[in-house]
Amino acid sequence: MDGRVAGRRGQATRQKLLDHLGKMLGSSPYRDVKVIDVARKAGTSPATFYQYFPDVEAAVLELADDVVRDSAELTPLVAGRSWAGKGGKDSAEELVEAFLAFRRRHDAILRVIELGAAEGDRRFVRIRTKVHGAVVKPLAESIEELRAKGRVDPEVVPAAVAGALVTMLSSAAEQSKSLQALGVKQTDLRPSLALLVHLGVTGRKPAK
Repeated sequence: MDGRVAGRRGQATRQKLLDHLGKMLGSSPYRDVKVIDVARKAGTSPATFYQYFPDVEAAVLELADDVVRDSAELTPLVAGRSWAGKGGKDSAEELVEAFLAFRRRHDAILRVIELGAAEGDRRFVRIRTKVHGAVVKPLAESIEELRAKGRVDPEVVPAAVAGALVTMLSSAAEQSKSLQALGVKQTDLRPSLALLVHLGVTGRKPAK
């Protein structure tokens, strides 16, 4: 916070604070997490916490930046992939599997990002846009390429379809427990989402 560069020990302390904050977000409402609680969990003091972060929100934004970096791993699952024949089926299934795994891995911080964005906090809106953009942009490019080849209805708007598909995947992952309570099994949800992704991108059912 004072502009000095933390040494190895300081970096380890800083990371420990972030790690414990991440765990706490998984079990406590975001608004209930206090600096003193994070410091205690990390085995240090509030004064030490304030050496690295001005408040809990700043540390949360740091965790959110890590999620943005990890979301970049989803881009290669769409960019340049084939959507023809069985290749299209594989592309849809791999994207769904990786996206749901990404959501599970970062569930706690993603929920905070969604909350902040829903409340109109522009910082969280920008972060959510970057996370979704890692898939929306290459997906829209894939749809545009198919449209240019005449394999997709010319009236389709690639960015809109891509955005709708990613929003669907995000909501399905976020509401998995509610869906299970309604009788939707995870083993049925994944292939159903893959089918919808394939239909959205190509306008056709995947090849068997």
